[in-house]
Amino acid sequence: MNLNPDLISPCGLYCGVCAIYMAHRDNNRKLRERLADLYKGGVPGKGMLPNSENLTAEDIKCSGCMSDERFMHCRQCEIRSCVSRRGFSGCHQCHEFPCGHIDDFPMAIGKKVILRAIPHWREVGTEKWIQDEEARYNCPECGAKAFRGAVKCGQCKVRLALD
Repeated sequence: MNLNPDLISPCGLYCGVCAIYMAHRDNNRKLRERLADLYKGGVPGKGMLPNSENLTAEDIKCSGCMSDERFMHCRQCEIRSCVSRRGFSGCHQCHEFPCGHIDDFPMAIGKKVILRAIPHWREVGTEKWIQDEEARYNCPECGAKAFRGAVKCGQCKVRLALD
């Protein structure tokens, strides 16, 4: 398996299945617009991110957490900064997990995934963890690629419960 180190987020939210990353990678204007609307006007804990009132589709861009082109909120990530300060590559190496950074994570789905993903990453290692995250986000009905947090398949429209 060819691993892209830019997509290996320290918190366990694997970037390869992130809607922002996928919308940017695929230049999917419709998805970028939907994500901008979600993040600037969603319900706190379910969508809205702090300081996102003026978010536009053009702001929905990211090449991965460890890249030089990160989403506006990922550039300010306390988890990424903490991991870097400690000399770790991810929370899976920290004996204090879960910590206050995880407790205070601003999005409920993200927090849920982090709490699931980090123990699994510890158990199986990076390559298998990525394979499992990639496999997890496929529609069980038609096999189409989905993103973390998707509630229905973009292809066949079946309701998803992947997180």
